[in-house]
Amino acid sequence: MKYLIALFALIAPAGPILANQVELESTVFVERSEEQADGSVTVTLEEPSRVVPGDALVFVLTYENTGAEPAENFVVTNPMPEAVVFIEAIDSGAIYSVDGGTTFGALTDLRVASDGGVERDVLPVDVTHIRWILTEPIAPGASGQLRFRGAVR
Repeated sequence: MKYLIALFALIAPAGPILANQVELESTVFVERSEEQADGSVTVTLEEPSRVVPGDALVFVLTYENTGAEPAENFVVTNPMPEAVVFIEAIDSGAIYSVDGGTTFGALTDLRVASDGGVERDVLPVDVTHIRWILTEPIAPGASGQLRFRGAVR
């Protein structure tokens, strides 16, 4: 039950971001795969009514410029819910934090200290935040989506 509460807290829609007049809405889906009789696999996204450890999730962040001017240098930072382990960004251009959102970089550039104090390469479980920096202006009325996958711990 605590997993479901944490997920619904994440998907509460955000109000407009006043500096750019960009509205941001976050939704989460459970990703289900089903093998068909011919051996192919059908993947569906379902609204979560109940999630359990191991469930695959797809997070969708939808943005829309509701202002009259282009929104420039728009940044979206999404903390990973404690009940979710990061798997992958579906959309390119994401950077990551493994230190609670203090610093960001490509996963291949980040390191963390292991239990013995020796630095090691970052694993998906280490990701605490994911960020996109939209360098192209978002035109008035334009919208888009940013997506990433996670799994319930």
